[in-house]
Amino acid sequence: MVDDALTLSHLIVDTLEEKKGEDILLLDLVGVCSFTDYFVICTGKSERTLKSLAEETQLRLKSQHSIMTRSVEGDASSGWILLDYGDVILHLFSPVLRDYYRLEDLWRDGQVLVHMQ
Repeated sequence: MVDDALTLSHLIVDTLEEKKGEDILLLDLVGVCSFTDYFVICTGKSERTLKSLAEETQLRLKSQHSIMTRSVEGDASSGWILLDYGDVILHLFSPVLRDYYRLEDLWRDGQVLVHMQ
């Protein structure tokens, strides 16, 4: 069972790393953001990779920890998938859209807890 949002964030990061996600970033937004505590940001180089990262994260959290997403926005063909877990939001980007939106810069007041390049 997952007791807190930070533990959930690390489970997501571990899943993304195992599935070959790239440039994985975990941002602590406690006290910075009103709607969530953590962002996990990850790049997938292809539509297939983005879809696989999203599906595996959802499957693993549901089957191993009984955690469901609150909502899912976007899809692999759009280049941006958002999985909302309440206190943790996962952003999966194509390289082009990650560079375009630059969430790391927008939320630069957050503390970087993990950065796997």
